[in-house]
Formats: sequence, structure tokens, C-alpha cells
Amino acid sequence: MSDTVQATKQAANWPNRVLRWLAHRPWATLSLLCVLLSAPGVLSLPPLDRDESRFAQSSRQMLESGNIIDIRFGHVPRYKKPIGIYWLQAATTVIAGLGDRSHIWTYRLPSLLGGLLAVLLAFWLARAFVPAEEAWLGAALLGTTLLLTVESTIATTDAVQLACLLGVMGVLLRAYLAGRDPQRSPPSTRLVLAGWASLAAGILIKGPVVPAVCLLTVVVLVAWDRDWQWLKSLKPRWGVPLTLAIVAPWGIAIALASHGQFFQQSLGQDFAGKLAGSQETHGGWPGYYLLLLAISFWPAVLFLAPGLGAAFRRHTEPGVRFLVAWAGPSWLMFELVPTKLPHYVLPLYPALAVLAAMWALAPPDENAPVWQKGLSYLALLQFLIGLAMLTTAPIVLPGWYGSGTTWWLITAAVGGALLGLGALVSQFMRAPIPAAGLAMLAVLFVYPAIAVGMAPHLEQLWISPHAASLVAKDSRPADPPPALAGYTEPSLVFLLGSETRLTNGVGAADVGASQGGLALVEDGERAAFLAHLAELETDATQLDELSGFNYSRGRKVHITIYRVTATHDITEPPAE
Repeated sequence: MSDTVQATKQAANWPNRVLRWLAHRPWATLSLLCVLLSAPGVLSLPPLDRDESRFAQSSRQMLESGNIIDIRFGHVPRYKKPIGIYWLQAATTVIAGLGDRSHIWTYRLPSLLGGLLAVLLAFWLARAFVPAEEAWLGAALLGTTLLLTVESTIATTDAVQLACLLGVMGVLLRAYLAGRDPQRSPPSTRLVLAGWASLAAGILIKGPVVPAVCLLTVVVLVAWDRDWQWLKSLKPRWGVPLTLAIVAPWGIAIALASHGQFFQQSLGQDFAGKLAGSQETHGGWPGYYLLLLAISFWPAVLFLAPGLGAAFRRHTEPGVRFLVAWAGPSWLMFELVPTKLPHYVLPLYPALAVLAAMWALAPPDENAPVWQKGLSYLALLQFLIGLAMLTTAPIVLPGWYGSGTTWWLITAAVGGALLGLGALVSQFMRAPIPAAGLAMLAVLFVYPAIAVGMAPHLEQLWISPHAASLVAKDSRPADPPPALAGYTEPSLVFLLGSETRLTNGVGAADVGASQGGLALVEDGERAAFLAHLAELETDATQLDELSGFNYSRGRKVHITIYRVTATHDITEPPAE
């Protein structure tokens, strides 16, 4: 009888043993998890519009021009973000591209590495005050969120920015905990200076975001505790000069090169404009990010709502208080800012993931209030909504925007759905470790299936790759760069090259008349293009056409490719 009981206990404890094994090998297991989730998309997705292709094309032009100070997209300055991400993308392209600058995946490597580093730093941060198992689960929950997986896949700033932020927050947390507990040693000088260097890197990546989140967290903690003495251990007399020494050289150089236009546009127009009103139709009401949690924070949303409730009840604990001061006020700030995009709240996700993991692995609280139990049911509903959306997409979207789904894609979606339902049932039965494991297995089914099996085959969405292939077919060796009229998405510029002319119908006619070659004209510019060609007495031959759905603008487009005959009495091409 005793052997049977012992065997039953061992069977019941196997999830704990698995988690313990993973938690004692965090660097290898978390790195493998991140690579399995993000690498398929990095290698398989075509260039995306608009931000990714703008970043990648600007980095490509940095390599082509050799100018590592000024940032350009085509012939136009790109002064919305600092230089850091362009340096990183250019470096990875030089190293991994082996002389070829045309592959989008080389520009995505900084994001892949930044997301991986962010997850590892999340584990390091949490280990300052929680056991290894909770730290590992918190980092894994962060790494499997849909939002971080997406940002680790595409060539933008946010995954790298998150890694920089976590480098600062890990030092801040250790300084704060030492200030609350005399038995703790404050962070070493070397670690503190590394935190300041991470702050400087964050500024070079995305300007004021990392300093703003850190400063708001510090202000809230100081006001909450009415104590600022712990800040002395951060050694600002050394840290501030170090930060300036890292940031100032490029800041001065770009100020001189742009005659002050960089700071006027990046801070005065881009950043301040987002605070004052919605930019580029990216507006939203307060509550926008809360509604998105079911999908953007999936699958970690399974533990989030009750985790936040538990944090409210445990707010006197220094580690919990730090995470609440980090996530709460900054979340409110982002909700109140008129301009909204899903990735804006990514800097708060590590705090939420650790709070979710702490609740998931905490012993059951039989005396929890009714509202705490209600939050658990809310989390189950949010998880179910996200699961339904993610597993339906591989089945439905290929029929809408492609040639239809495949049997293996349906199999992956059904497998992910079954694993997700298993996670849901496990959590309902209060078995959080099996629930977390099944949820992560579901992610390993669903995310790669979407990135490799579904997204590249949504042919109607990939207008730029289709157009570039037709240009390659129709081009002649002596052709000048093609002109684009109407459809001028950055992805097509990246695929066709830096000298591609972006114009309208009249401009495309002028370019064609002056130098001949190909013109890609969207239907909205076609009448003006043909009318102006007639005025110039220039001929154009229709070669190809294509249709698709422009997801950046949310509308269908039709493009015609013409070969224009040059008019020999026009010798100078029109100005840009």
C-alpha cells in the first residue's frame, strides 16, 4: 500500500520536477524556446510594411553610403528614431549577409537577439527576489507572448529596447530591495555602471521611452515609500557622465549634420505629436491595451488577471511593490496617450509576466476573496478568446487572402487548439504547472505554423514581392531604376533598391519621358499618368498587372506595369 501511495505522489510531482530541471538550466532552455518561436518568422516572412521596411531600407542605405551618422530613406531624411537600431541592423547584415544586403532576415537578427536577451534578463531580474522556478516561468511567459514573439521577428526597435530596459530595471530592483532590507548588499559599482550603460543604449535605440519608464517607476516608489535614500546606491555622479559619454557623440554629430532638424523632428514632431494627438490614424480610447491583452499577452494572460489581484493584496512586499510601480502608472500613461499601437506597452510586459508567474506557483489560497476567484475566471475567458483567434487564423485567412489552407496547417491549428484547451482545463482544475506547459506547447504549434505555413502564402497581401518579381522579369540590362506611382510602400523600395523613384502619376510620366524604363502605376494615378504621357507625346506599353490587398492602408489595389519610351529632347530628369 505504501509503495502505491509513493508512486502516486511521484506521479503527481513530475510537473514540479520538470519545472525544477528547466529552472536550473535557464540560459539554455529559455534561449532554445525563443529561437524556436521567432526564427521561423525571421527566415520565412517577406519584408513587411511599413516600419520594418523603413528601418531595413535605411540601414541598407547606411551601408551603401558609408554614412553612419545621418539616416536616410531614399533621398529623404528619416529623423524619427535615433541611430542605435540602424547600427545594429547594418552590423548584422555585414556579418551574416556575406556581402549581400538584399535579404530582410539579416536586418531582423538584432530583434531576434534582443528578444532573446530580454527573456534572459527577465529571469535575472526576477531572481533578485523569487525562486528559480518562478523566475523561469515568468521569463518563459514573457518569451511566449504573441507581442514579444512578433517584435522579435521583425526588423524594428522594440525587442532591443526591451532588453535595454530590463538591463536598467534589474539594477534598479536590486538597489530598491537593498534599501528595504539591511541584510541585502547593494548592487556593485560594476553592475550599477552596466545599468547606466544599458540606459544609454536604450536612448540610442528609441530615445525617451526607456528613461521615461524608469523615471516614472522611481518617482512612484519614492512617493509611495517616502524614501529616496536607496537611490544613492545608483551612483549618479558616475552614471550620468557615463550615459552622456555614450549618447552625446552621436547626438552632437547628428545635430551638426542635420542642422538641428533631427531633434526638431524626432522630439518636437514625432514624440510630442504622439502625446498631443493620434498620429497616422493610430488613435484609440483608454482601455485599448486592456482589450488587446487577450491576444497580445497570450498565453500568459491565463495567469495575469488573478496575478494582478494577488499583487494588489501583496503590495507591501518590496519586490511586488516594485513590479506594481513599474507596470501600473506606466500602463495608465500609455492608455492616456492619444496615439496607440499594440507594441507601445511592451516595456511593461516583464513586470506583468513575473507577477503572473508568482501567482501561478503560489500555494492555493483558500481564504481568497470572491473577487480574486472572479479574476481567475476572467483569465480563463481571455485565454479562450486568444486561443480561438490564433487557431482560427491558419484555417480562415488562407481562404480570404490566399489559395486556401492545407491539411498540415489545419492539423497544426487543431493540435494547438487541443493543447490550449488542455491548458484551460488544467488551470480550471488549479494545476498551473501542467497548464503552463500545455500552453507553451500550444504556442510551439501555433506560432511557427502561422509564420511559416500561413503568412508567406497569403498571396493577396504580398503585393511588393509579386511586383518585384514582375519587375525582374520585365527589366532590361540598361533600364534606369523603376518609378512607382500610387503604390509606394517601403517594402517595394527595399526589394527594388535605394534608387527607386517614388512619385505620382504625373511624376512617373515625367521620369519615363526623360529616361525611359519601367513605371508601376496604381489605378488611382493611372489617368494622370496616361494623360501626361499624351501631353509629352511619349509612348507607354503595358507589360503586366497585379492586384492585391494593401494591409497598410486597408484597401484593395491594382497596379499596372508599363515600359515608357524616352523622349530624346528631354535631357534632365525631374527633381525629386
